[in-house]
Amino acid sequence: MEFKNRVFGCAVVKAINSNYNADFSGQPRTLPDGTVYATDKAYKYTVKNFFKAVYPDETIFYFKTLNENMNPISLDETYVKYFGDYPTGNNKKQIVSSKLLTCLDIRLFGATFAGKNINISIHGPVQINHGVNIWHENNIFSEQIISPFSNKSNDPEAERGMTTIGRQSKLQEGHYLHHFSINPGNLSEIKELAGEEAGAVFIDDIVKLKAAMRQGATLYDSASKAGTDNEILFWVQLKEDSKLILPTFTDLVKALPEKKEGKTIFDFEKVSQLLSNYGSEIEATDLYINGQSATAINLPEGCTTLPLFGSNGQEV
Repeated sequence: MEFKNRVFGCAVVKAINSNYNADFSGQPRTLPDGTVYATDKAYKYTVKNFFKAVYPDETIFYFKTLNENMNPISLDETYVKYFGDYPTGNNKKQIVSSKLLTCLDIRLFGATFAGKNINISIHGPVQINHGVNIWHENNIFSEQIISPFSNKSNDPEAERGMTTIGRQSKLQEGHYLHHFSINPGNLSEIKELAGEEAGAVFIDDIVKLKAAMRQGATLYDSASKAGTDNEILFWVQLKEDSKLILPTFTDLVKALPEKKEGKTIFDFEKVSQLLSNYGSEIEATDLYINGQSATAINLPEGCTTLPLFGSNGQEV
């Protein structure tokens, strides 16, 4: 069944002594004023990685794949891998569009596809903003690390006394808030090209998206990202006929500097004030929260609080 409601919300990713999204120097990314942030790509990567791990029957097109020489394959090679050779003829753009839209990540996030003799732009329904650290501190620290191997691979034995020394940087504590919106109507243009059924988001897609947005960062574990976990998913689903536009939640949700029994306190007072004006436009308001590390106050009236981790088949 097709999903037609628009959604606004935010997701919070917690990082404790971790580096959720490093720049090319290995440092946590910072704005000019020193505030730590993460790109939308970092969060979407955790979502797509979750899709790959938990829903192996889904095709995730924009995800690095290696060839037999352990090198990344190209865009054209990826298309051929999943769909075979490019079509020919006057309707090739229509065929390629419909095939791309069988991929879960493209149905949700869209794509800029510049393949062999064909260019297609798909405006995805799901739009995710950069995540900004809403914790009151941005304490970054670095530490030296040592490799067990010599840094003199070709020099005489006498000159091979030093092993390689490196450095890694982490954020002491951060709570990255990503605002997001979902508008299935974004696919209306591609429907004209690929067909009604191809250009649609389905309820099952949204169920999988919510599961990935709740758990993807926690699932993706590595040395630098150990200590990075999902913390909150706040979901405001409008009624199907609503034309309401809501502002970004980045400046509305606050992480209070004091903690309660070791838990971070998230204050939704400004969000509640905003939503109180539009009760007739809203179908459901849900808060998924990691109760082990966080608590929420001043939630909107009628908001349902649910566990962040658990079943991947919850109703939308």
